[in-house]
Amino acid sequence: MVVDDGSTDRTASIIQNFAPRVKHLRKKNGGQASAFNAGFAESRGEIIAILDGDDWWAPGKLAAVAQALEKNPEVAAVGHGYYEFDEKTGESRVCVPGERANVNLGSPEATIAAQRAWPFLLMGALTVRRRLLEWIMPLPEEMRFMADTALQTATMAMGAVILDEPLFYYRYHAQNLYAMDSGDAARLRRKWEMTELVYGRVYRMLIELGVPEESVSALLEGTWMDAKRSRLSKFGGSRLEAFQTEMQSFRADFKNPSAGYRLFKYLVVGAATLLLPARRFYELRNWYAEKNLGRYRGRILKAEVGGAGPRRDSVEK
Repeated sequence: MVVDDGSTDRTASIIQNFAPRVKHLRKKNGGQASAFNAGFAESRGEIIAILDGDDWWAPGKLAAVAQALEKNPEVAAVGHGYYEFDEKTGESRVCVPGERANVNLGSPEATIAAQRAWPFLLMGALTVRRRLLEWIMPLPEEMRFMADTALQTATMAMGAVILDEPLFYYRYHAQNLYAMDSGDAARLRRKWEMTELVYGRVYRMLIELGVPEESVSALLEGTWMDAKRSRLSKFGGSRLEAFQTEMQSFRADFKNPSAGYRLFKYLVVGAATLLLPARRFYELRNWYAEKNLGRYRGRILKAEVGGAGPRRDSVEK
């Protein structure tokens, strides 16, 4: 099945060449979540393989993932490595995990391992059982892009096996979301705003589905907070937004802070967010980090009782 989300090119005529083997589901343009909802509602199989319109599968992909699902009936999905194809140079780069792995969100430790496997759950690499879709669908249609985050995180929550072989081609080109020109302010803002929206919705979705909050926080809050900070630092926002962002990040990073460090965060950092415009606060925050001034604070205050470090590092996807 091809879900045609309001295309204006030759999609319809190309699909006709494969009729009736390939169903053409045409709809008004509504974005990624809308397309997922429409396609999954029309699907009938127990196993569903997903592919974006600008990528393609390698020979043997479907046989390999079907075999993996048959051998691992307890998992809800399969992911795998891929070839990154550079449209500009015509070159391909192999991207594979170091070894086959099973991922889940059963513990903070398992979540860290799942986070490392996340790149191998791209849409062209993801094959799911119907029960996973029944668990999370429909998706909020305000997720006009990045809706695949909901599928990927649900996959990790229900359990997946990651194959250590490249089985699809990811086409890297100028229109990829994360390949955009950093000077394109409008697209950058749209990206950060959508990241905030999607991660907020997915966070609540996973909690409501019964995934441990500690695991959800470890998986999502780093990128979520980075997106908020990026938007506030470049485009500004309210002082209250900056305060809430910094306090949410603090609570996520440190589960057992010392009294002194807690006072520092609230009385120094918190006060600064409320006194300064958001852009000015983040300029100072970035300067503070570049100069490594935290080393002086660290001589006086321990971040956590016992001197333990942060609970997780944030990594952008």
